[in-house]
Amino acid sequence: MDESYLERSPFDLSGGQMRRVAIAGVLAMEPEVLVLDEPTAGLDPQGRREMMAIFEKLHQTKHMTIVLVTHLMDDVANHADYVYVLEKGKLVKDGVPEEVFQDVQWLQEKQLGVPTAAAFAKRLEKKGMTFKKLPLTANELADELVARGGNLL
Repeated sequence: MDESYLERSPFDLSGGQMRRVAIAGVLAMEPEVLVLDEPTAGLDPQGRREMMAIFEKLHQTKHMTIVLVTHLMDDVANHADYVYVLEKGKLVKDGVPEEVFQDVQWLQEKQLGVPTAAAFAKRLEKKGMTFKKLPLTANELADELVARGGNLL
């Protein structure tokens, strides 16, 4: 870490830096569970990826349970082990991302976001392409398309 940060006022930090400091303060207490409400809101794509990588590492190395409240379904598709969908404080659906995100029409009816790769795959389905399982992430979609070679439709 650049030692000049130690002399700075917290108000001189960027939004992403302030979030990291706040999370570091909580982590110093060594919690078993970390509950985060929209922790990547307002961050640029790189800052969001870095923040999500931190949470992923905490989960993998410290076996920390991370509850992430977000409207960013790409983050959910890429990082969540399990998903709970709440509507007006009531649980309306839960399951692994592969189950929760398969019904795109239901997601749209509930005004939930659809992972970008899943939305793109649905557009490909309208053009005649079929998927055994709807791809949720860019990597899953790319793997599916590469596996088909030149036979996309």
